[in-house]
Amino acid sequence: MGKNVLLKLNRVTKTYAMGEVTVEALKETSLDIYEGELLVILGPSGSGKSTLLNIIGGIDLPSGGEVLFRQEDLSRAGDKLLTGYRRREVGFVFQFYNLIPDLTAKENVELAADLVDGPLPAAEALKEVGLGDRLDSFPSQLSGGEQQRVAIARAAVKNPRLLLCDEPTGALDHRTGRLILSLLKRINREKGSTVVIVTHNTAVAAMADRVVRMSSGRIAEITENENPLPPERIEW
Repeated sequence: MGKNVLLKLNRVTKTYAMGEVTVEALKETSLDIYEGELLVILGPSGSGKSTLLNIIGGIDLPSGGEVLFRQEDLSRAGDKLLTGYRRREVGFVFQFYNLIPDLTAKENVELAADLVDGPLPAAEALKEVGLGDRLDSFPSQLSGGEQQRVAIARAAVKNPRLLLCDEPTGALDHRTGRLILSLLKRINREKGSTVVIVTHNTAVAAMADRVVRMSSGRIAEITENENPLPPERIEW
């Protein structure tokens, strides 16, 4: 695994005002994310892991600290720069797929392809996730695992440097979940995308190059796996 830093968080904080109460979702969080690694962020609900993912993805801005993507400061970026970052550099995979129901699988992927220069052909992206024969199927005609594969193709079609996955197996059974994790691992290894998986499922940590454990808005521990487990062998 290379040690070139793709994205650096330096003492990042995030606070929310809820009525008269201030909630500290992230507390002075520092983390380097390396090019080409597969990083798993673990933590229970409320630990700050999804807030951290949203800041990494440019969906949310920190309240304090720095977020540097290849030396570009995202923490003080305007809407135009952040929109460009999300469009060109980041692919998102969510727990509940977020597909547009009135569009076919191919059309859902084409929407993302239209955002960037030089994307993969949508049909090729779907073929790579094993759905070359379902291009004209609508989400309602696909299983949960197939819908998640469409969502991965939609994210991967842009050839993003960062592929961010928020509980990508949370709505799936164990067997289908392992297939999805295998697909994410393959994109990481073959395409060179840095893959960040946020989950509460501790078993997923075994496939990571590094594991970040979150607790109460802080990074409690960062560990490195010398021998990551193939996703097909993960049990939960």
